[in-house]
Amino acid sequence: MKKETKFGVVLFVILFSYFLILMDNSIIFTSTVKIASDLKMNPVTLSWVSNAYTITFGSCLLLAGRLGDLIGRKMIFVIGLFIFGFASMMIGVADSPMMMISFRAVQGIGSAIIAPTSLALLMDYYDGQMRTRAIAYYGATAGIGSSVGLLLGGWLTSTISWRAGFLVNVPFAFFLLILTLWKVKNTGTTKQKIDYMGAVLSVIMAALFVYGITSNNLLLILISLLIAAYFVYYERKLAYALIPMTLFNNKIRTGSYIVRFLFMMAMLTYWFILPQIMQTMYHFTPLQSGMGFLPLTIINFIAALYLPRITNKFGNNKVMLLGQGILLLGMVISLFIDPKSGYLLTMGLPMILTGLGQGWLLAPLTAAGITDVSAKEAGAASGMTNVVHQ
Repeated sequence: MKKETKFGVVLFVILFSYFLILMDNSIIFTSTVKIASDLKMNPVTLSWVSNAYTITFGSCLLLAGRLGDLIGRKMIFVIGLFIFGFASMMIGVADSPMMMISFRAVQGIGSAIIAPTSLALLMDYYDGQMRTRAIAYYGATAGIGSSVGLLLGGWLTSTISWRAGFLVNVPFAFFLLILTLWKVKNTGTTKQKIDYMGAVLSVIMAALFVYGITSNNLLLILISLLIAAYFVYYERKLAYALIPMTLFNNKIRTGSYIVRFLFMMAMLTYWFILPQIMQTMYHFTPLQSGMGFLPLTIINFIAALYLPRITNKFGNNKVMLLGQGILLLGMVISLFIDPKSGYLLTMGLPMILTGLGQGWLLAPLTAAGITDVSAKEAGAASGMTNVVHQ
């Protein structure tokens, strides 16, 4: 399709949809205490509010990314928005733990469709400098969305209810759905066989792996790794593979997948632990613990604004290395300072470095993950980028 020369409404749809699912994922962190109290959940049941979402999200990403290539990205994106909005509404009115957990799993499917399809749409619509800038904004959205989710979740939980954090998704998803139908063009489809076996293997592999981690079951993790090995062997033989193994022929792409996995492993731990320290040691309210991430959010946003200019001057690889170094420094400082030293020294000041590093790392990593990818494999590359992210 013809590439756009202006960002227009399409970039807003792409970024806001991605922002919405990332924000929603973070809202949980500052709302868990209230959810447990209202629905009378014990710690094990409560953990499945996140686990159910994570399992369906992680296990459906590869398939969702590829389906966009095969049946058209506009159609699959609309389906994802509808599922996400409907599930959010049902979570917001949930009156039992089972209802809450079930629709969190459904919401994960919607998110798994939106995440890779939004990135693939970006690649369809923009090229050259436009794509570089769009990817910078997309990468910044990944960091800012997670941070804003902590703040918004804390505010809604403290002032209204934890339910508001999910119900707010409904009008946003509907608004995005209308804009998509109105403004987003149908993309070309790849006419080829569908890799049903690969789809089944990828879902089982990811589901067992995520479930094995969340339930601390080593046997399931080992089984998932064996399925993963067979999945790679099977996919290498197919011309219509769910995940073309040619994606890994490029060292930059492969390296970006590894680094992104390690980055998110560190950051999700960071986002999970810090609100608990704020609320238990510093006696912050959910709103205050969300506001505690403002130094990271603000610096991340400022870094993202200047990122396209810096990338043009120094190149993607140098900016990526710089971001990694700054992020590591911020995390190491947080590691060695005693939490008893107070919020400012333990978290506030190191967050300035963490936010700057995150702002200068995610966008270059995103660009590296889809570098030199053909149009027919854009969905697969986007899916792989989001799989390692999640």
